[in-house]
Amino acid sequence: MKKLLLLTLVVSSTHLCLGAPQKSTDKQPWSDYYVHDMQRPHPQQIIPETPLAFKKAPADADILFDGSKASMLAAWTKEWVVQEEVMIASATGNNKTKKSYADCELYIEWRIPAGRKVQGQKGGNSGVFLMSAYEIQVQESHTNVTYADGQAGAIYGQYPPRVNPSLAQGEWQYYHILFKAPKYDGATILEPASITVTHNGVVIHNNQSLQGPTKHKKATTYPKTHPSKAPLMLQWHKDPIEFRNIWIREL
Repeated sequence: MKKLLLLTLVVSSTHLCLGAPQKSTDKQPWSDYYVHDMQRPHPQQIIPETPLAFKKAPADADILFDGSKASMLAAWTKEWVVQEEVMIASATGNNKTKKSYADCELYIEWRIPAGRKVQGQKGGNSGVFLMSAYEIQVQESHTNVTYADGQAGAIYGQYPPRVNPSLAQGEWQYYHILFKAPKYDGATILEPASITVTHNGVVIHNNQSLQGPTKHKKATTYPKTHPSKAPLMLQWHKDPIEFRNIWIREL
């Protein structure tokens, strides 16, 4: 009985260390894993050579945030806190741009506040949603471990990044994103959405086809109807994630 109890404790402890799997019963038709599967291998962690290279907006870009409260109020539907030229995710909720976009190029810098307690999906969580529907995860993934399709740079619930170039908590990071919207003919999808993402100078998704809009704990598919354009959205996940230097241009 003592040996059985000891074995049970060891197995339970190991399970806790790996992280309890999400309550998803959906297997991804495009992979060998379940949605948010804790057994899915995590990408190799690397140190980027150029962790932050301030990228000046092209002349035809829309400036979504230049450090001023005026730019935030002009571009976004929600009023988030602005301090020291930083826009901070706030309890007013998910923040959408006033203008809608489809095919686009996006540059955005973000930071998980230093000293903030982060565990799994809690404490350092936000997301960049193209067309308010397709999420590239913002997350503390330098030391924090969560499910691979929900770590920093993941196409949430679909694909982990190819590698993990995340910097330490408290350091500025950036995403440079090229996005192509899905193409429809009536209710028929002709071409899925696709995305290329550079994280801290490293390509982590290369023209990756998306399986559909982002869903939580469910395998996604494309809906029968889809807007031709939609706002960019930054997620409020109850964590004060910081953003700066945001611009977007239609392609």
